[in-house]
Amino acid sequence: MSHQATMDDLISFRRDLHRHPEPAWREFYTTARIVDELETRDLDALYVGPEILGSENRMAVPDDDELDTWFERARAAGAREDILERLTGGYTGALAVFERGEGPTVGLRVDIDALPITESDEETHLPTAEGFRSENEGFMHACGHDAHATIGLGVLDAVLDSDFEGTLKVFFQPSEERVAGGKAVVQGGHLDDVDALLAVHVGLDHPTGEVVCGVDGFLAVSHFRADFTGAPAHAGAKPEEGKNANLAAAAATQNLYSISRHSDGATRVNVGLMGGGTATNIVAEESFIEGEVRGETTELMEYMEDRAHTVIESAAAMYDCEVDIGVEGKAPSARSDEELTTLVRSVSEGVEGVDSILDSDDLGGSEDATYLMQHVQDNGGLAAYVGVGTDHPGGHHTRTFDVDEETIRIAIDVLSGSIEQIAATDPQAS
Repeated sequence: MSHQATMDDLISFRRDLHRHPEPAWREFYTTARIVDELETRDLDALYVGPEILGSENRMAVPDDDELDTWFERARAAGAREDILERLTGGYTGALAVFERGEGPTVGLRVDIDALPITESDEETHLPTAEGFRSENEGFMHACGHDAHATIGLGVLDAVLDSDFEGTLKVFFQPSEERVAGGKAVVQGGHLDDVDALLAVHVGLDHPTGEVVCGVDGFLAVSHFRADFTGAPAHAGAKPEEGKNANLAAAAATQNLYSISRHSDGATRVNVGLMGGGTATNIVAEESFIEGEVRGETTELMEYMEDRAHTVIESAAAMYDCEVDIGVEGKAPSARSDEELTTLVRSVSEGVEGVDSILDSDDLGGSEDATYLMQHVQDNGGLAAYVGVGTDHPGGHHTRTFDVDEETIRIAIDVLSGSIEQIAATDPQAS
């Protein structure tokens, strides 16, 4: 049986996802709800979890206990058991495929994960007032991915109901917030035949009614974790017998910020998490830092990454400690293709509610949709990252963030219209 959601249905779906936010690789309830909806559509293929991912390229996967906790939480929230079983091990996400005659293969990528932020419980916060505040305390959709998943569903419905000719693939991608899911999706192989790819994000400091046809300025990024191991000792009686892992971590942190910036473009470094030790009177045996480096280009990020590893290893050696450095997430830089941004502009001009159109804008941040964009472009296809503005009371990644739900309708119209135009005009061929 085919089903097409009304806007009321889509708003209800978005609010359900908002109530059940889940972080990277733990999007069990979210994926189950998406698949539950997709199964009611007339699709030619529906891939779930491990069927869309290259498992050897998953980064930042939580340990089994953490995965089990979120799996059981999704089960308790009412996620379908048969779908959950397909997601065992944190293989989350889905891909919907619709084929209709000859024509190009067009992809749409939406992300689905949430953030470790406690949502506001003030009555002035709409999700609190309307009863769809996060039920997973300490986590929330503070970046709009609940809206993104909803937009993906709505675009699929709109294209199914259109004169589209070609193949549409809608990727519901996990683990964007850790920049850890994009590479795994690419390695899953389903992008290999995509001729044109659109990715979408709401907000990005643009108001409702404004469309950015091709977001650029992505900083390539690499997330790292360094675990230092020394030797314990009594801090009062025999401090010289210890190898202080906290000192190694502190030296690494300070010296990371001293990496020389590069004349070729913008570079960034930040240590966001650190910890170690067990008591004030014990020389710390173990410590860790987690951080990131970024660059205006992939090459600049790799320069920063190489220098960061040298700094960390040198700090460990300085205090006679061992260190293990792991990559927790990574994404290249990317640019939107003008052929697609021009097409998105022409479509946006006819969409009700759009009152401002920008051809481009620099994000100034990072996104692992760049893996998908770059893969399609490397195969000779086109890609663009579309921004659809939304009025929100708090900035992205804050406890009061919310989405103006009118944005969902605007985004569906812009993206579905663009996908239909891509199929009709095949800009790659021209």
